[in-house]
Amino acid sequence: MSDIIRSPFGPAEPREGFFFHDEAKADRAVQFIERLIVHTKGRHAGAPFILDEWQKDEIVRPLFGTMMLDDQYNEYVRQYRVAWLEMARKNGKSELLSAFALLGLVGDGEESAEVYSVAADRDQAGLVYSTAKRMVELNPILSKRLEIIDSRKRIIDRKTNSFYQVLPGDAAGALGTNPSMVLFDEVLTQKDRHLWDAMRQGFGTRRQPIMIAATTAAYRTAAFALEEHEHSLRVREDQNMDPARFVFARNVPDEWDWKDEGQPPSAENPKGTGWYLANPALGSFLNINNLRAEAMEAAEKPTAQNSFRVFRLNQWVSQANRWLDMHLWDENGTAKVDRDRLKGRPCLGGIDLAATGDFNAWVLLFPGSPTDPEAEGFTVLPHFWVPRPAIEKRAPMKTSFEVWEREGLLTVTEGPTTDFKAIFRHIAKDAEDFRIRFFGYDPWNATQLVNELEEQGLTAVKVPQSSARLNDPCKAIETHLAARDLFHGGHPVLRWMADNVELDVTGDGLVKPSKAKSGEKIDGIAALANAFFLTAIPADEEAHVTFVNFNEEYSDSELEALLTPASRKDDREAFFFPDDDD
Repeated sequence: MSDIIRSPFGPAEPREGFFFHDEAKADRAVQFIERLIVHTKGRHAGAPFILDEWQKDEIVRPLFGTMMLDDQYNEYVRQYRVAWLEMARKNGKSELLSAFALLGLVGDGEESAEVYSVAADRDQAGLVYSTAKRMVELNPILSKRLEIIDSRKRIIDRKTNSFYQVLPGDAAGALGTNPSMVLFDEVLTQKDRHLWDAMRQGFGTRRQPIMIAATTAAYRTAAFALEEHEHSLRVREDQNMDPARFVFARNVPDEWDWKDEGQPPSAENPKGTGWYLANPALGSFLNINNLRAEAMEAAEKPTAQNSFRVFRLNQWVSQANRWLDMHLWDENGTAKVDRDRLKGRPCLGGIDLAATGDFNAWVLLFPGSPTDPEAEGFTVLPHFWVPRPAIEKRAPMKTSFEVWEREGLLTVTEGPTTDFKAIFRHIAKDAEDFRIRFFGYDPWNATQLVNELEEQGLTAVKVPQSSARLNDPCKAIETHLAARDLFHGGHPVLRWMADNVELDVTGDGLVKPSKAKSGEKIDGIAALANAFFLTAIPADEEAHVTFVNFNEEYSDSELEALLTPASRKDDREAFFFPDDDD
């Protein structure tokens, strides 16, 4: 075989026979596209499909030129069985898939080839077919050789008994297929892996089958696409993990400023920076002025920002309707919050308790900065509890939880349900160290812990979880973040929850955090909102209560007794605010 060199895309020490680059094979794929395929839309319609350098050198050449010796067939075949192509929208993914479909149909040397377009539904898969069909119609060589059966979304090459076909968007439609190539468009729309697995399992008798999957990033609730994305990034770092997978992924890192346009590719940064990293077509067939207009809108509208980050920067974000700008959140976390320096200062508390076995959050809100109680703004001191089984259910984040537990930021309790005794002990210590005026709680999810804390001298205030009651606390959080005076110290658990929050918005514009819509836990932000609710209580409305001496150590039996049902002496959850059933 001619022109064989070690492939730069393979591992440093591949197994014998793996990862050789055949320049002739790579050239043939490029030449097929550039000589036979034409553009179908816009100002370049009918013009030859001349690949950009990034398309040639980072996708087409390595994908079709990287070979291995197949010991069963005793011949060189393509190394890759799955290709993961992930980039921002309007960078030519679908057009490239259409070109690959025709390459697989007539240019891959496969007798009786079966090429399929699949997606979440037939219409989505048909987008790739429609572009491929138009490519055939606009090229006299392909239109003479290929037959289009538009009613069946099928293109036939009778010379090799091959066809290209759109499949329904379900696993049942894949039964009985024997694909040589599969074009899987917008993986982010797949609810599960059934169709993906059904197509791959049809590969058995082909010599060099391949599934080429193209997608943009998505919201992290797209579980299957997220799983494949994360696996692909791991493979990109260590090809030995999955030698049969090719990965091209352009994602702007989360820590970069989403508003930074960045710079085009250069010798120092071959893939560019900022917007250029996720949009390799920027400056070529993608107009930067369109992105600038969208970014201006995103700067004013949190939901538009989230859409911009997902579809233009190719970032995987936590929810569809972003509330908090995490770049702004991080700017508020640069000042260290030292618990010891806060001792003796007045504060307000907010608590959010899980009904059974999940996260519980307790937040203290101190007027002033971490070092100056007279400064503008507020300082946040949170703590969290979670039963260990709830961590086991979140395997992808297990490492983060273990780090947070070691650092004392998260208390992981044993047993299947919330350990209210552990929460009681922590709040007891806080009441000993700080002057807690009141603490606010969600009455719907109140537990006996609230009652017992009141019995011991703390003053609880019911915080109805309605948009009418939580709108002002939410606006207060936004205001202090914008003023850079919400000092949270960069607490990682609170940051994770802040990044998860999605809002409920009423018709008249009132907002509240939505646990139902948010992709993951937001208990810390819910507790913070409960604490901010109490800032409306005048400082001179101090309740006349006698606090217990929390210096005393309680045994488990004594704590058990404290948490037994007790009659309420008064109804202090409604002490300052009337009942609200909304």
